[in-house]
Amino acid sequence: MRSIESRIVLTVAALCIATLSLTSCSTYHSRDTAYTASQKQQRSYPANYASRLPSQIRTGERTVLIDPNVHAWGAYDSSGNLVKAGLATAGGYYCSDIKRGCKTSSGQFRIKSLGASSCKSSKYPLPRGGAPMPYCMFFNGHQGLHGSQYVMEGNASHGCVRLSVSDAEWLRFNFANIGTKVVVRPY
Repeated sequence: MRSIESRIVLTVAALCIATLSLTSCSTYHSRDTAYTASQKQQRSYPANYASRLPSQIRTGERTVLIDPNVHAWGAYDSSGNLVKAGLATAGGYYCSDIKRGCKTSSGQFRIKSLGASSCKSSKYPLPRGGAPMPYCMFFNGHQGLHGSQYVMEGNASHGCVRLSVSDAEWLRFNFANIGTKVVVRPY
């Protein structure tokens, strides 16, 4: 009996360590995954992400603003008013699996494609890809906005910007079009 309990404890410990060390923009965790205490608190008590961003920007067109410093995204209408905001996980400073930096590029971009709920990564996890990226909206090569079950207060992806699945779905169907401006602030 103790042997079975020991194996269960070791298995749970290994899963927790693996969960904490994953840094893929396309890392997928099911709803049954055990989260750390800080992630549970974050999921239970959502922050006011709108307060982390300016309430108005000069834009003249619909714009999605990503600020990796405050881990937030905002959708601004053509008058520059903040319409909706949420948690965003941008690219990490270093990705151990590819042995290089993986920050999301800063600058101004345009959305080039709009994906469905079935969108998947062509690259991650290595070597063949296939991780779910629901409602992907690519704006800079392989960097895009997409839904994820693993969104956190931090920068931990391979360069994509992770949003909650419901936020990505809203952005995809209620705000973004091909050509919508995306502004990523520098780290």
